[in-house]
Amino acid sequence: MNTEEIDPCIHKNKGIKRVFKAFFYSLEGLASSMKHEAAFRQEALLAVILIPASFLLHVPIAQHLVLVASVILVLIVELINSSIEAVVDDISLRNRPLAKRAKDMGSAAVLLSLLNCLICWASVITLNWSQLFA
Repeated sequence: MNTEEIDPCIHKNKGIKRVFKAFFYSLEGLASSMKHEAAFRQEALLAVILIPASFLLHVPIAQHLVLVASVILVLIVELINSSIEAVVDDISLRNRPLAKRAKDMGSAAVLLSLLNCLICWASVITLNWSQLFA
């Protein structure tokens, strides 16, 4: 590994250019996830169904926001998990205990976000069952 000092700001954009570049890098990340990550595609499909469905429910705005936020959280956690997996796989595909632990923990985070989503939706539906479809 090279030991010479590297300036971490050498390739950094500044100002509004940084904002635009960051925005387009984010879009590339979403496109890459849609192309390469089956789990992200499945959860995105879930979001495409659940978020519009949440607008059909007659619930208070705070509960509506909980429904939408719980679905978006699943996508966020899946993106982070996919990032962890990509970095671990890029470093080495060999069986290593710490790499397995990192991947398993990322997977556990996705599971917890899905459970959170399920609990949020079940709670809101249960609280509003009688007036949901009025």
